[in-house]
Amino acid sequence: MTPALEGLTVVVTRPARQAGPFVAMLRDAGADVILLPAIEIEPIELDAASRATLAPDHFDWTVYTSANAVEWSLQQLPRPAHTRVAAIGRATARALDEQHIRVDAVPRGASDSEGLLALGSFADLRGQRVLIVKGAGGRTLLREELARRGAEVVPCEVYRRRPAAADPAALEALRNASARTRLIVAVTSGEVLGALLDAAPDGRLPRLRDAALLVPGERVAASARDLGWRGPLIVAPSAEDGVMFAALARPSGCAGPSGGA
Repeated sequence: MTPALEGLTVVVTRPARQAGPFVAMLRDAGADVILLPAIEIEPIELDAASRATLAPDHFDWTVYTSANAVEWSLQQLPRPAHTRVAAIGRATARALDEQHIRVDAVPRGASDSEGLLALGSFADLRGQRVLIVKGAGGRTLLREELARRGAEVVPCEVYRRRPAAADPAALEALRNASARTRLIVAVTSGEVLGALLDAAPDGRLPRLRDAALLVPGERVAASARDLGWRGPLIVAPSAEDGVMFAALARPSGCAGPSGGA
C-alpha cells in the first residue's frame, strides 16, 4: 500500500524541540520533511513578588493557554492544588495531565479562546478571580471577555516567542524541493507564518507563497490571505499534531498542492 503522503514535501515550522512527534507522523506516512523553525520559545523570569502574587491557588480559575504555558509556569509558580484548572486545547490538557494536574475544563470544539468561552463554566464569573497563564503578547479576546462576564482577570506571561534564525541548509533544501516535489508548508499560527515570511522573503524564495499551506482554523487562514499567501489552503480544526496530520492526510487535503516555492 502506498504511504498516504508519498511524493509530498512538508515544511514544518514549529520550534525544533516541539516538532518531533509531528515530523515522525509525516515521515511514517511517506512525506519528506524540511524542518524550518520560524520561532523560538524563551522563558520569562518572574520576580519574587510576582511568583508570590501569581500563585494559582490565589485564584478561582487558572487558565493555561498552551503546553508552553504549562512547562514554563511550573518551573516558577506553585503547582495548582485548589484552584479550578482550564486548558485551551487537548495538547495543553495532556501537558497538565502529564504533570498529574487535574483539568476541570477543556473546549469541546475548537482549541482556542472562543472554544473555552463557549463552556457553561465561564458564562457568569461575577466575583471570581481568573489567572491566565500565557505567552507574551497574543490575542486579548479571552481576557476582555472574561472581564466582561464579571471576573477579575490577571494575566501571567511566562514565555515569549521570537523569530528563529533561518537555517541556510533548510532554506536551500526548500528551494531545491520546490522544483521537484509537491510542497506543503505547515504553520500553527499567523505569528508563525509572519515570521516564516520574514525569514524567507520573496527575494529569496519568490514562489513560496504559491505552495499549499496547512493552517489551524479559519482565523489563521484569513491571516494567511492578508499576508499575501496565494497557494491553496488546507484548514485543520486546531494546531494539535494529530489534527493537523489528519487534515493533511485526507484525500482532499494532499490533493491541492501542485507547485512549490
